[in-house]
Amino acid sequence: METIQTIILAIIQGLTEFLPISSSAHLILISQILGWSDQGLIVDVALHFGTLLAVVYYFRSELLEMLEPHYFSSAQTLLNSPIGIITIATVPIVIVGGLFNEFIEQHLRSPSIIALTSIVFGILLYVADLKNSKKDEVLELTLLLGVLIGLSQILALIPGTSRSGITITMALFLGLSRVEALRFSFMLAIPVISAATILQSIELFNTQLININYSHLFLGIFISFIIAFLTIRWFLEFVNRIGMLPFVIYRIFLGLIIFLTL
Repeated sequence: METIQTIILAIIQGLTEFLPISSSAHLILISQILGWSDQGLIVDVALHFGTLLAVVYYFRSELLEMLEPHYFSSAQTLLNSPIGIITIATVPIVIVGGLFNEFIEQHLRSPSIIALTSIVFGILLYVADLKNSKKDEVLELTLLLGVLIGLSQILALIPGTSRSGITITMALFLGLSRVEALRFSFMLAIPVISAATILQSIELFNTQLININYSHLFLGIFISFIIAFLTIRWFLEFVNRIGMLPFVIYRIFLGLIIFLTL
């Protein structure tokens, strides 16, 4: 794989992992448009690891607070704590993703599906954001809300849906503020990306590794980390002021362009 391919894929991964526009869709589309061969599992692991480092580093203070002793004083307290809610909310996508990953890879990665999900879930994101902006009362995150948002992540297994997009959409529908919806979506990314990275790593160790270009791997990790970190910081500030409309327009435009080129 060429250095320029590593750089472009790392930038796309860093930009799209946390924006509500689907990282998997963009990685699939850019490879098809430019005629690139599959970058390989080891590169996928490296790029995911870079974005994982970014979100962990950005929320390092919150993550440390989750480990405070009082959260572990009883099973009920732990279950309703931030770390408990995030853990329970992650279970559905881990189970479904593990069971149906092969089917998804073989049958749901087509441009037509990406176009359809990009438009449909883009419209849902707009409706949720519009509905939320008219609410006077903003809810606090509870275990029930966390589980419902976690269940919505299952839809993100379909390329074009966007994990961050569907979790933000559900959070907004349920009454969370924009900022709280984004923050919970980003925090949910930590166990989800971790699980995906672990599963990919296990699959990787079961294959024969030949001619690994470690300079490409470290470059991909570094670039995806930097871009993802800047994207998280910018996105939180941007959405609080502007809302989701620019991303909705982009999703619909992208879906229409894909349909027109099929």
